Amino acid sequence: MHTISHDPVRSAAAHSFWEGFWRLADPKISLASIASMFLGTCAAAAAGPLHFGWLACTVIGILAIEIAKNASGELFDYDSGTDLAVGPVDRSPFSGGKRVLVDGLLTREETRHIAVVGYAVGIGTGLMIVSVHGWVIFWLGLVGVACALFYHAPPVQLAYRGLGEIAVALCYGPLIAIGTFYVQRGTMSPALLWTSVPLGLLIGAFLLINEFPDAAADQGAGKRTLVVRYGRRRASIGFGLLMLGAFLTAGLLPLAGVPIGVLMGCVAAIPGFRASQILRRHHEVTRMMIPAQTQTLLTFVLYALSAGIGWLVLR
Repeated sequence: MHTISHDPVRSAAAHSFWEGFWRLADPKISLASIASMFLGTCAAAAAGPLHFGWLACTVIGILAIEIAKNASGELFDYDSGTDLAVGPVDRSPFSGGKRVLVDGLLTREETRHIAVVGYAVGIGTGLMIVSVHGWVIFWLGLVGVACALFYHAPPVQLAYRGLGEIAVALCYGPLIAIGTFYVQRGTMSPALLWTSVPLGLLIGAFLLINEFPDAAADQGAGKRTLVVRYGRRRASIGFGLLMLGAFLTAGLLPLAGVPIGVLMGCVAAIPGFRASQILRRHHEVTRMMIPAQTQTLLTFVLYALSAGIGWLVLR
């Protein structure tokens, strides 16, 4: 890993703190954590009244960690060279990092401060929740923060070792959904655990498809994502298998005692199938696969919305 100094001339010309902060917040990517919280909230609402104060704390804590993860990830990916190596032809709205350092929107110090404040707010909010709701939330939060920080940071560097996809599927599926439910109900829900598995697989697929445009840059920087490890063609097949596994699991959920209404989530198989088709045909050309990235985003959002609403209205 090597460190590349930032261009002060470009920084001075392009510097825009709030634009950079907005990129780090990245609402379209934060939809992953929001989708998981929504699913957990719907399951909790079906079991009793919601405490909106604690729900707000949950949202603030998780989104703060999300921003912190993006900020710290920018520093490590910039230093490894992967963000700098993504050429214009391979840039898309969903990949290539947030590029706040590459485009000079933020300085390294500002990015570091955003990461520190984000982790502090997230951890502080989490500890406040733990003080009332107990140690289960502490352990769930510890796993979440560790995955967020060490997704990019050494010595673990999950994303660089081909383990980022597993961490994302775990955190954005079961971990956040179960944690949101536990804050409201003070207990675990096996039915929600099973329902969050397809969501985790779909969000893992979203990460996977977003690795395609970055594959050449990641390989040059030693970032061994699944696309780098297995190549674009096999990774595109793996993407389709993730989609298939997610919806096969979703279709079997009532057998695990999950409310029948969650089957409404299977409507998301429509954009999921479209994304798989597009990626299989166009996995070599970034501009041609952007519609597949959009359809994959729609897939996990639609699953969470439909399954969550179905849980509430058809128990």
